Amino acid sequence: MGALAESFGRRAGLKYRKPIKEELETVLRLDAPFLQGSADRALGRWYFKVPGWLGGDKKLAEEHLRRSLTYNPHSTSSHFFLAELMLDQGRKAEAREELRRILQAPPDPEWEPENQDFKQKATALLKSLDSNP
Repeated sequence: MGALAESFGRRAGLKYRKPIKEELETVLRLDAPFLQGSADRALGRWYFKVPGWLGGDKKLAEEHLRRSLTYNPHSTSSHFFLAELMLDQGRKAEAREELRRILQAPPDPEWEPENQDFKQKATALLKSLDSNP
């Protein structure tokens, strides 16, 4: 639902913010480790993307993203979303470290297409950061 809402654009995506959050909270209550902490990862993304006046919260975003990493410390998606959050907050050194973790993540056959995608994104973002320190 979250990816679909993002694909519709910010305005249309905000329409679904409440049911998305409620569903993610339900998953956390029922089975927090489901899909290696995917609900925490998605809720972290939710808190990052939703404007503060509509419930977004950067601190909660970071808490959920870090919690998702307790289920899979090599999650390229969690590290990438955490890097984006840090960049948004001007924490470039920490963001670089998260991006490097993505590139060092071991192969995971269960998540291989996603891992390759996030490794490519991390490489491009690191190059961009290195050219604009």
